[in-house]
Amino acid sequence: MQRRPQQAGPGSRTPPSAPSATPTPAWAAADCSAAEPVGGLQEYYYELCMEKSQEIKPFILHILQEVDEEIEKGLVGITLNVAGNCHLMPVERVTGEDFWILCRILKNNPYINASIHLCSSGLDVRYNLISDVGASYAAKLLQKQHNLIYLNLMFNDIGPEGGELIAKALHKNTTLKHLRMTGNKIENKGGMFFAAMLQINSSLEKLDVGDCDLSVIAFATVLTQNQTIKGLNLNRPILYGEQEESTVHLGHMLKENQCLVELHMCKHDIKNCGMKQLCDALYLNRTLRYLDVSCNKITQDGMVCLADVLKSNTTLEVIDLSFNRIENAGANYLSDALASHNRTLKALSVVSNKIEGEGLVALSQSMKTNPTLSNIYIWGNKFDEATRVAYSDLIHMGRLKSDNTDVEPFVVDGHVYLAEVSNGLKRHYYWTPGYGEACSPSSNAGFTLVPVGQYL
Repeated sequence: MQRRPQQAGPGSRTPPSAPSATPTPAWAAADCSAAEPVGGLQEYYYELCMEKSQEIKPFILHILQEVDEEIEKGLVGITLNVAGNCHLMPVERVTGEDFWILCRILKNNPYINASIHLCSSGLDVRYNLISDVGASYAAKLLQKQHNLIYLNLMFNDIGPEGGELIAKALHKNTTLKHLRMTGNKIENKGGMFFAAMLQINSSLEKLDVGDCDLSVIAFATVLTQNQTIKGLNLNRPILYGEQEESTVHLGHMLKENQCLVELHMCKHDIKNCGMKQLCDALYLNRTLRYLDVSCNKITQDGMVCLADVLKSNTTLEVIDLSFNRIENAGANYLSDALASHNRTLKALSVVSNKIEGEGLVALSQSMKTNPTLSNIYIWGNKFDEATRVAYSDLIHMGRLKSDNTDVEPFVVDGHVYLAEVSNGLKRHYYWTPGYGEACSPSSNAGFTLVPVGQYL
């Protein structure tokens, strides 16, 4: 029977003070002196912490125990999930020094390497405090661990220097498929290194650099030639003017790129002129299946262009227009195209778009003649009696499945009302629920309908 490590108590050894910059501490650099793994992951973690006088984190022990159990069951495709925003148990967030221990386990433990082998393995340390110190260890992990295909570092206080180290490590990495850097302020300096990396790396398929305080122009330029990236998130870039320069560059990129399947352009300050630029590109693009232009400034005039594209485009399957202002007129343009021409779009989100009864009913009517459109999300608009009845009928007749929309009908005193349901295209992009399935298809329908990699 495997020896169970003791839990850390109030008298546990305290960690050494964190270094102020990215240089590797002497104790971490001396990899060759570390003890060889002799048992399960939690036992190896315990022994490394004792040897390096590092604080033992009960949360990490618990996670490693679960992974040990999965390995014993012979499971493959294991993701080491040490997310710092877990609400189901007390969490002490992982620091750069803690992350070195985790990287050490993943790099040098032959048991986990043999168990995972070339199957999909991942490391999720979102919402922790690994900083640039941990980023240097992540870079070394990418250079030495050849089974890792998914790495989630979102919101970890990584700056430009840490971003540079990770990007350079990916020059030679040939196994990582999906990297999330979301919310780390790598800025333009770090962003330029990632853009340069995309000119060299030929294995990365999905990259998320949303909310990273960078400019997207370098990415747009590089992606005219890159033929491996299938999913790209460029949410909330730094904008330098009102001319929609980033949208123009991304439009030019879409005309040339014939590999990109999923593109997120949330919070790009896109107006109708920028939407026209994107639509002009979509006439020529034949690969993009998921377009996210939520949280912008698109109105009904932009929907004229999009409706015209939908009449001829045969690749777009998911469109997210949430949090714009298309109103009734824009909804009518879309419904006309969906009812009479388009037969490839599967999901449409018009959440919070100032649409009233007329436009919402028109969209519901288009579903009766369009057999392909299966998902529609309408919460946050102005529901009247006709709207409530129309969507209630769609659900009750089976045309609109309850998992494929964000409203649910109920009746009070003979009147139909609609309640919000936690379904959507990407409800769990920033967070995961405290209970239930974190990656449920109904809450993340966009990624289910257009799968690019197996992780959000």
